[in-house]
Order: sequence, then structure tokens, then C-alpha cells
Amino acid sequence: MISAEQFINQKHKCITLLGMSGVGKTRLAKLIGENGGWFHFSGDYRIGATHLKDAIIANIADKMKTDAWLKTLLDNQSISVNSQVSFDNLEPISAFLGKVGNPEEGGLPLDEFIRRQSLFFEAEKKTMYEVPDFIKKSQSEGFSHFINDAGGSLCELEDPELYKLLSENSLIVYIQTNKKNERILIERAKKRPKPMYYSSLFFEKSIRTYLTENTLDYAAQVSPDDFVSWVFPKLIDDRLKKYEAIANKYGCTIQSDDLHSCHSANDVINLISSAL
Repeated sequence: MISAEQFINQKHKCITLLGMSGVGKTRLAKLIGENGGWFHFSGDYRIGATHLKDAIIANIADKMKTDAWLKTLLDNQSISVNSQVSFDNLEPISAFLGKVGNPEEGGLPLDEFIRRQSLFFEAEKKTMYEVPDFIKKSQSEGFSHFINDAGGSLCELEDPELYKLLSENSLIVYIQTNKKNERILIERAKKRPKPMYYSSLFFEKSIRTYLTENTLDYAAQVSPDDFVSWVFPKLIDDRLKKYEAIANKYGCTIQSDDLHSCHSANDVINLISSAL
């Protein structure tokens, strides 16, 4: 672990952000980039724009082919499908991941849901292993500093070799939330349940428990939105432990409240330095 003085004086600062979606990772990345010279690497964007792009497009095309008129146009190549993933629009990834449950409520069959979860897992792992190459590329393009805006599911990869690689090439900064913000995230998930990635062991345990508690026999009976709302608080508890373990071994921790008090890139640098 580098010291605060070493971090401040680094000619090429490289940071990997760790934490739940909604705690301020992207805000930090944008704030710190205001001074210029920072290459903003979005893990989710890379996943959707590269490693899952073909699968996302195939999923959209399959949906369109349920309409006979659109199917004809697609089959004779009169129209084509594309996915417009951007830093600020990751909806194509969410639409691909989907939610498990009753197909009449838009849910995915269990096997298909697990298949898509597995594809996302492999895509995220590939993306994070590419970070060192992107650091070198950013410097060759004239950027002095690099920030890896990793997805909230980075902790789910549970790959010590990867975390070691990231820590050797960047400073892992965990943005730790508080109980109030946790409640806000949970309420947001209840009002607007969004597709999520779950580790396989966590999902298997959770879906079994949900079926038992609701006296259901199989996943096709599950209400997709209800499951996401029910499982999200459990997901937070599970991830917070993983985030803390990664930060304690490979990085440092800042508080989300302190981050929200930052108004400039210098404020952010000083906040990270104080954590070192």
C-alpha cells in the first residue's frame, strides 16, 4: 500500500472504485476528471459495448422476431439491430440480464436467467483483466491519470488473482455507505426493481428460500419484481462484507458522506489521501 504522500506525488495516478451502485462511484469519476488528464474507464460500458454486445443484440432481435412483420424484415436484412450502450445509458445490459420468474410478468425461465448471469460474469471478469492494458493505452494517448469505474458486482468475481492484479496497477478505493443510504438504495429497489447480477451461490440459496417462504414449487411462479425487491436487502448485506474484505486486503476506504461533501478534484484527492 502506498502512503498518502506517495499517492499525491504520483505522476500517473490510477484508481479502481469499489462499492454499491448508487454510492457515488461515477460521481467521483466525473468530479475527479474535471481538472482534465484523467481517462475514465467504465467497466459496465466496456461490458455492454464489447463483451456482451452480440448477446444483447441477439436478445433484441429474438424479441423482435415474435412479430411476424419485423421477423420478415430482419430475416431478409431489410433492417438491422444495434445496441446503444453509453456511460449514462446502461439499459441494454439491464434488459439483457432480465429478471427470473413468471413469463407472463416478463420473467425469464430459470435456465435462461442463469445462462445470462454466467455470460455477464465472464464478461465482467474479462473487462477487469483488461484494465492494465487500458492503463497503458490511456497513457500512450496522453492521459496522465486513470480511473476504473468498476461495477457494483466487482466483489462477486471472488478472484484473488484479479484483485491482486488491480491493486498492483491501481489504488482500490472502497466507497463505504451508511445505514441511511442503504435504506435509500433499498427503497429505490422496491419502487423500481432493476435486473442485477448475483453470484451463483447467493442466487441458488436466495431462490430456494424465496420459493419456500412463498410456498411456491418452481421459479416460473415467481413474481420477477417481487423477488428483486425481496432479495435486494440480502444482496446489500452480502456485498458489504465482500467489499470490506477486498478493501482491507488490497486498498483503502472512504465514506460516501465525505465524498458527497467534495466539490472539486482536489477535494477528492485529499479525501483519498486522508484514507491512506
